[in-house]
Amino acid sequence: MKQAAEPVRQGALALKAAAGSLVASAGAWVSTAAYAVNDLPGGPAVNQLNFHPPVTKIAEEQHWLHWFMMIICAVIFVIVFGVMFYSIVKHRKSVGHKAQELPEPIWVELGWTIVPLLIVIGMALPATKVLVAQKDTTNSDVTIKATGMQWKWGYDYIKGEGEGIALVSTLDATHRELSNNPTGAKPDDYLLKVDHPMVVPVGKKIRIITTANDVIHAWMVPAFGVKQDAIPGFVRDTWFRAEKTGDFYGQCAELCGKEHAYMPIHVKVVTAEEYTAWVEGKKKEMAAAADDPSKVWTLADLVKRGESVYAANCVACHQANGKGAGAIKPIDGAAVVLDADKSKLISVLLNGQNNGAMPAWKQLNDTELAAVMTFAKNNWSNKTEQLIQPAEVQAARK
Repeated sequence: MKQAAEPVRQGALALKAAAGSLVASAGAWVSTAAYAVNDLPGGPAVNQLNFHPPVTKIAEEQHWLHWFMMIICAVIFVIVFGVMFYSIVKHRKSVGHKAQELPEPIWVELGWTIVPLLIVIGMALPATKVLVAQKDTTNSDVTIKATGMQWKWGYDYIKGEGEGIALVSTLDATHRELSNNPTGAKPDDYLLKVDHPMVVPVGKKIRIITTANDVIHAWMVPAFGVKQDAIPGFVRDTWFRAEKTGDFYGQCAELCGKEHAYMPIHVKVVTAEEYTAWVEGKKKEMAAAADDPSKVWTLADLVKRGESVYAANCVACHQANGKGAGAIKPIDGAAVVLDADKSKLISVLLNGQNNGAMPAWKQLNDTELAAVMTFAKNNWSNKTEQLIQPAEVQAARK
């Protein structure tokens, strides 16, 4: 018997030791800086249970509706289950009650039909009012088209102050790198920081037109009470009017591919004066960065320009060494990059491939695309001495 019990005793000791180690590891993890994040104003809060604090009238109405509906449902739950359990306990067989058929008066039939109908109408009226207000995009001060693409947002200011401004908002590269280090310290805006936030003026009605280049995305900012799908081939719209300045965050709310978690939304609400200054500065910046696709570049200049384009758009997937990772194919040594037929590589950048695993990059201008392809052809072990001029990309777009 002692010999039979010994393996059991040893197994129990091993299980106890493993459990102790697991608890110690969990305690160490909780105490690390990786877990020590704080509430993010305009974004998620630690252990958040309720909605984000509202900064628009629509969001305030949504919060009121939420609690209104919750209270009605809770009262109905308590009454219905209270009566049910009272009847079960009070009229149970063990205390002498016997089953019997009861008459069904007409007022009972009418009651359980009319009362629920009135409750539904009472819930539907305020909900319909808010829903209609959410869709009223008329008389907007600024109209911005938000284009979802794997995995970033393109913003085109198409009406109002700022008309003509276009920018692409991408997750900050440092945050993408942080996601590969599970034990490192994480900032409060982890995976929400972008390189170019959408900037809007406070107190102005902002109309957002949503669409997508590839798959279904969704533009969502909880503090604004806004969530609108962005569907390829369709144009949909929504709106908001922020009543306070600050930084407000959201994320794509549709499962849009493997980088779905790295597609944040950052809206910066500023005063009217700050917005005017931003518009002026942005237009000057765009004018200075405007590229003439007919310009003929040298190899060295294209490689230098392409290095910055690669760092801003490609390094998150293909890595700084061009080796890729997991399902991401390497650029270093890739046949399509080394091929003397430039049209193949140009087609991949313009149209994507592998069912969107490699997204299309039509949002980059001709010079940027030519530069990043030339950089890839002449970096790492790729020493082709080949270059692609912007005019070649421009011709391929047609």
